[in-house]
Amino acid sequence: MGYEPIRLKGERVWRTYIGGKNIGALHGDENPQDDHFPEEWMYSVTRARNVGREEIEEGICRIDDGTGRTLKELIEKDPGGMLGARHVFQWGSQMGVLIKLIDSKERLTIQVHPNKSMAKALFGSSFGKTECWHILDTRPEEACPCIYLGFREGISREEWEACFQTQDIEKMVSLLNRIPVKKGDTYLVKGGVPHAIGAGCLLIEVQEPTDYTIRVERTTPGGFVIDDQMCHQGLGFARMFDCFLYQGMSAEEVRDTYGIRPERKEGGELQLIRYQDTPCFRMEELEIRDDIWLKGEGEFYCLYVLQGEGKLESASQTYPINSGSQFLIPAECERYCIKNIDSQEIKLLKIYGPDSADKK
Repeated sequence: MGYEPIRLKGERVWRTYIGGKNIGALHGDENPQDDHFPEEWMYSVTRARNVGREEIEEGICRIDDGTGRTLKELIEKDPGGMLGARHVFQWGSQMGVLIKLIDSKERLTIQVHPNKSMAKALFGSSFGKTECWHILDTRPEEACPCIYLGFREGISREEWEACFQTQDIEKMVSLLNRIPVKKGDTYLVKGGVPHAIGAGCLLIEVQEPTDYTIRVERTTPGGFVIDDQMCHQGLGFARMFDCFLYQGMSAEEVRDTYGIRPERKEGGELQLIRYQDTPCFRMEELEIRDDIWLKGEGEFYCLYVLQGEGKLESASQTYPINSGSQFLIPAECERYCIKNIDSQEIKLLKIYGPDSADKK
């Protein structure tokens, strides 16, 4: 017997920066506030790395059925049926992708993540942390919301290390390209490329499934002092600079290189991230005006509802859906139907794991 869609609960995760009010509002909190839980990890079997919180299992998502079962437990019982035979052959029982909802009140600290080769060499991991950002909205109080992406031209490792040693934050920020963003923009952030999400951005982040984050600011813009281990991730302050790619680019080159232009498929789906952009994940947007029947595709995918109300019906279950609803569709999922209410348009993201044809 095949599977049916699995409804999941996102997990709020502690981070060094402040935000999250809009995530709380999305879920109907009576008095949502910005705090140190600015991220919601979704479809996650990846544990967060937070110094001082090692005893707390943060980031592992659970099935939304009242049993307390984790997605990781369900996958490990039947990796092939859940993830797909091709996926398991290449990646084992690891999903190979992590999806987050991020709401930043303040600018995140300047950081970098290792690419696959550096992750293998430095952390013994098959996955680095290439990621993409899809802007869902921006805060109205931010006159010019932005991201910081890639070194500007003329950068050198010596200059970058000197900025770190003196903690010249103003200069470090000035050495990155500041890119204004708006709702609907999508940017690819490859491992090794320095970056920071600016204040006032609500976005979906799709990434490789690790939490290796090298931070060069020892204090956040809001004044939170970051533990040394959270900066160098156990590598030490000298070796952490090996993770950066010291390639300078102009802002125009950054937009041309990392800005992803969506493409409409013949079936109507809007492709936001394609495997030719990165083999690490794929994402498309669906607009549903009439009832639509879907099923498993031999490899798993994730559904995240952006807007609209309706219901998802499978052979034995009917789930109400609205903004923020999250479903994992197993590889061997039988047919199910998404229906809208009163002809309202439902808009959702369909997100896939790594390309099973990609070699580790």
